[in-house]
Amino acid sequence: MKYKKYGDCLAVRIDRSEEIVSSLRGVCSRENIRFASVTGIGAAGHTVVGLYHVAEKKFVSNTFDGELEMTSLTGSVTEKDGKPYLHLHASFAGPDGKAVGGHLVEAVVSGTAEIFLRTVPGAMDRRTDPVTGLNLFDI
Repeated sequence: MKYKKYGDCLAVRIDRSEEIVSSLRGVCSRENIRFASVTGIGAAGHTVVGLYHVAEKKFVSNTFDGELEMTSLTGSVTEKDGKPYLHLHASFAGPDGKAVGGHLVEAVVSGTAEIFLRTVPGAMDRRTDPVTGLNLFDI
């Protein structure tokens, strides 16, 4: 992974065989990013995405292997318990053009990923909502 700062934005390139979520968490730790928006595109050979069933307070994940275009990555960086907390959603399309997606748990890059972190001054913490079990913005 390589990155460069441009004002309030970091341009991040994640290379083949690197994992997206852990790479972004690492750059956020190194650069002390406490609040940011995330956008990106790329290609992955292994992904894990999921869905949170609110009524059951249960997360269900799906794993996809094979060549996939990451057609969209979006999300936020905040803090929880003093550490970077990434809330990312992504969509991926296979060779047949059919898309899959959801909450991004893991994605191993097969070609490259181009990601922008747009930082926001200050910090945003998360708190666990007792009703849904979700980690919400602590506004």
